[in-house]
Amino acid sequence: MSYFDRFAIPHPSPAIYASMVAIGLTVLAIIVGLTYFKKWGYLWREWLTTVDHKRIGIMYLISALLMLFRGGVDALMMRAQTAVPENALLDAQHYNEVFTTHGVVMIIFMAMPFIYALMNFVVPLQIGARDVAFPRLNALSFWLFFMGAMLFNISFVIGGSPDSGWTSYFPLAGNDFSQSVGTNYYMLSIQIAGIGTLISGINFITTILKMRAPGMTLMKMPMFTWTAFITNVIVVFAFPVLTVALLLGTMDRLFGANFFTSTNGGMDMLWANLFWVWGHPEVYILILPAFGIYSEVISTFARRNLYGYKSMVASIVIISFFSFLVWTHHFFTMGQGPLTNSIFSITTMAIAIPTGIKIFNWIFTMWKGKIEFTVPMLYAVGFIPIFTVGGVTGVMLGMASADYQYHNTMFLVAHFHYTIIPGVVFAMIAGLTYWWPKMFGFMLNERIGKWAFWFIAISFNVTFFPMFFAGLDGQARRMYTYSEASGFGPLNLISFIGALGLAAGFALLVYNIYYSTRYASRNISSDPWNARTLEWATHSPVPAYNFATVPEVHSIEAFWDQKKKGQELFKGKIEKIHMPNHTGAPFIMSCIFFVWGFSFVFSMWIPAIITTIGIFACMAYRSFEKDDGYYISVEEVENTEKKLRGAS
Repeated sequence: MSYFDRFAIPHPSPAIYASMVAIGLTVLAIIVGLTYFKKWGYLWREWLTTVDHKRIGIMYLISALLMLFRGGVDALMMRAQTAVPENALLDAQHYNEVFTTHGVVMIIFMAMPFIYALMNFVVPLQIGARDVAFPRLNALSFWLFFMGAMLFNISFVIGGSPDSGWTSYFPLAGNDFSQSVGTNYYMLSIQIAGIGTLISGINFITTILKMRAPGMTLMKMPMFTWTAFITNVIVVFAFPVLTVALLLGTMDRLFGANFFTSTNGGMDMLWANLFWVWGHPEVYILILPAFGIYSEVISTFARRNLYGYKSMVASIVIISFFSFLVWTHHFFTMGQGPLTNSIFSITTMAIAIPTGIKIFNWIFTMWKGKIEFTVPMLYAVGFIPIFTVGGVTGVMLGMASADYQYHNTMFLVAHFHYTIIPGVVFAMIAGLTYWWPKMFGFMLNERIGKWAFWFIAISFNVTFFPMFFAGLDGQARRMYTYSEASGFGPLNLISFIGALGLAAGFALLVYNIYYSTRYASRNISSDPWNARTLEWATHSPVPAYNFATVPEVHSIEAFWDQKKKGQELFKGKIEKIHMPNHTGAPFIMSCIFFVWGFSFVFSMWIPAIITTIGIFACMAYRSFEKDDGYYISVEEVENTEKKLRGAS
């Protein structure tokens, strides 16, 4: 039995055993359901082997929503544990595991797939393309992310979860202080998912630079496409740093290297620097696409063109540049000296300037506009004041001397959530609601959506605003309990009540999807919001080829100008359309990556060697494979267009 002992949970609890049973029953239910309804063939043909950017976007979306609720459960457990003094709901070890997995899941496995869901679905449509530049690589990107996420999420039932924080600082993350395989899961699952993200970055840069519709210059691209482009430039520069850091950390843990140890010539601060050289650009990898979503939503529902388009583009570029020059503000208190702290304090405050430009541009876009307060617009308008609180407290944290008071307190936790939740989660819900009819051919219920917005917006502030005061009073983050004499109890109880309200808001979001799927009208136009960009010029839902004829662009808002000024958008005649073939190779290769990662987690070297050979064999197979795709005939395109026009 000694071989199987390695897979045991080092700190078992009834909750862990219940999770094992729940996972087993869920897997069994999926298998039985697919078998009973005879959907195995459909699943393989239409989803597991697809290279269609729209279906890949939907798979990213489903994954992100699942991870949102996975990370949300962790958040509720943390808030419940700290709701009252000296609570025993979680012990110290389980609390460490919960806050570690919460951070990783929400940043890497929820927020990242959410932005790539919308990028995948929307960007090719906004630039008038048939698909992304490398469809098969796009499928590989998704499946690598998905397998990385699954590898990370099995850790709490096989071997034990990571427990050294989502930043996984050394030497805490080293073998001396983290003896279970949890940190191995951290290193290898993020590595696999990160390779997928890096591939996506290259893919989208190529797509945007090389596949825009005729006439669409860079300065005629929609703002969401601009933010997607700059975001993927940041990805290509930042993610290799994470790849190297994770590789070195894995070598420390598995092979006894001393890159990040505090003895034998190692340097534990090297990890902190490498992590945040990636980590702070990662914040803008998440935020910039959100800025693009808000630009699209505000322009559409203010019924005005976006104010200051050129300054918006310039501010995005400036933000991307400064994002690589501020990483040291994450450890002002770790001893690098006043000169270094002063330099990074200046760059930290400077990055607020281009962000402020964008805030004013959105306000000026709404000025004298005929604002329609739809659900996406509510999230966009609600974002501005809440995110501003996060930005102002960020400038406070950016003052190096003052940071000695704020650092490692709940004040920092509040600041982080005041930027990420309105800056990413609000934007993702706004974008999801805004583009939902384009994805699925029906609209989400506005009334339920507005109820969800008010629950989420109010409960968010109830949850996180008290943390500013708790932090200023001295409550440290990552503490699993506190004494009644500390006086932190009332503020933490308020935060817990707010967290319950947030859970109710997200439950309403899920209910809205269920209700609308069942009852919403399918008889909607292809442009239900009266929008301005090219994705609304094709049918809802979108056909496989996106556009029957490639659009010709003559202005920043070509579709709006077609509607209002009569400019002709589709001039060419219908011709046969070349499309890529579906393939199971990305899914199979990613499954091999999953086994490869699992083998390295538990130092099982024979399976690790075999799967390494399998990965290279997949690459070699692709190198020699001849796959010229297929054509959709003119007759089939015409029949599809006729059918979709009739449905609309």
